[in-house]
Amino acid sequence: MRFGPLPLAEAEGAVLAHSLTAAGRRLKKGCALTAGDLAALREAGFATVTAARLGPEDLSEDQAAATLAAALAPDPLALGVSRGAPFTGRANLHALSTGVLRVDRARIDAANAVDEAITVSTLADWSRVSPRTMVATVKIIPYAAPREAVARAAAILSGGGLSGGGPALRSHPVRLRRASLALTHVPGMKPRLLDKGAEALAARLAALGMSVADEARTPHEIEALAAALRAARGEMILVLGGSAPSDRRDVAPAAVEAAGGRLIRFGMPVDPGNLMFLGDLDGRPVLGMPGSSRSPALSGTDWVLERLACGLEVTAADIAGMGVGGLLKEIPSRPQPRAGGAGAAEKPFVTALLLAAGASSRMQGRDKLLEEVGGEPVLRRSARALVASGADEVIAVLRPGDEARRAALSGLAVTLVENPEAAEGMAASIRRGLSAADPEADAVLLALADMPEVASAHADALIEAFDPARGAAICRAADAEGRPGHPVLFGRRFFESLSRLTGDEGARDILRTNADFVRLVKTEGRGARLDLDTPEAWAAWRAEQTG
Repeated sequence: MRFGPLPLAEAEGAVLAHSLTAAGRRLKKGCALTAGDLAALREAGFATVTAARLGPEDLSEDQAAATLAAALAPDPLALGVSRGAPFTGRANLHALSTGVLRVDRARIDAANAVDEAITVSTLADWSRVSPRTMVATVKIIPYAAPREAVARAAAILSGGGLSGGGPALRSHPVRLRRASLALTHVPGMKPRLLDKGAEALAARLAALGMSVADEARTPHEIEALAAALRAARGEMILVLGGSAPSDRRDVAPAAVEAAGGRLIRFGMPVDPGNLMFLGDLDGRPVLGMPGSSRSPALSGTDWVLERLACGLEVTAADIAGMGVGGLLKEIPSRPQPRAGGAGAAEKPFVTALLLAAGASSRMQGRDKLLEEVGGEPVLRRSARALVASGADEVIAVLRPGDEARRAALSGLAVTLVENPEAAEGMAASIRRGLSAADPEADAVLLALADMPEVASAHADALIEAFDPARGAAICRAADAEGRPGHPVLFGRRFFESLSRLTGDEGARDILRTNADFVRLVKTEGRGARLDLDTPEAWAAWRAEQTG
């Protein structure tokens, strides 16, 4: 890759290194310079520009990031993760469900040592994750990476180049669904303390998506507790004693053996959590919870509970190896059991609104949304693209009583809503779709149904680019030349403004008045700009497709 000052005559296609303004045109860092951009720079008096020119030995930042992310998670669903589309040299992986993350540190370290252009970051091994938690990110630091280095790093991540094979990371989902609670009480113990303990354990289970199968409260005696353990129906048993055990022969651990089970480990090198124990009864784990478990604060028993809930074996050696990092009481910010980790980055929940309530007034009596593309109506094609994207739900807004458009969407995972005010224009459809969106949505993606070359990749690129913390609270698709088009993704902060739109201008005013929050996202080809509103436009497009 050549990087540095380039004469304008040699800069077409090069990647701009620093944002510039020339002849009223704003050229952003990272854009590929076009002939029009260079003409504006010449008019503004520029003779050179600092840019990067890729050679045949290079992969672009997005190509390199996508290659490495695919090597890191070649079968995302089997590994419990989703793999996002690359954007500005970054590709993110997110957990699909609640569970724990396993990471092969040696392999990640080896990949990061291949070339300084390549970086792979993950959460720590054994991290607790929730749905949409970001578990890993691949970032290419310059605008390109050496093709050979990317191939070597990809081979390491996919298992070739290090012994052992297997995935470099895997998110293990929770497998167990129901647990039994066994609580003991000593003379003089207030019932409220038992209630508090049961509530705390139930909350820990709920955070993992588990429920309480049954609950037993017995005197703090070996035989009474052993009988309760034998009667328990859950896939796992949690024991909280009225008095903390001080030896493996004390009441609670001894009751496991009296019930016919075996004790695997008593005590752990984690504080709080020292006085836990782990046993097995007829193939079901029995986890002894220390008194600190009545608090929602993180405890060493949470580490063991999470692994057991995911169906993973926990050995005495595993527990003995938890000492480094196990001084939890000294951590300034300790995540609560429901938090899924302090400050965990999460993939946004995105609702896609397919605006399909227009009148096709310029089509001379034909319905443009029923025009066929590839053997199906363009409306169905547009909906399928959104369903296949990273959007979490898809809502199609239709005009009232339009059975033909409704039929075109049959069988798709799309929520259909009618807009009784469709005659008002696009604003009414945006309002209607927004009112039907999930109340917890972080963003809405507005898509038009008459754009035959918009694909799921367009939506995915916008979702990956969405980063309100860094100013990208609105993401708008642009064509390959950087000209703005559709779809457009709006963050939650603009929902109120969208809900107050009127007329047929759509969200143009919001885009104009909030230009500082808009990030243009270049997409391949011309799809982001191509909409077909007339019979002549459809005929010309079809002639071009067959030409």
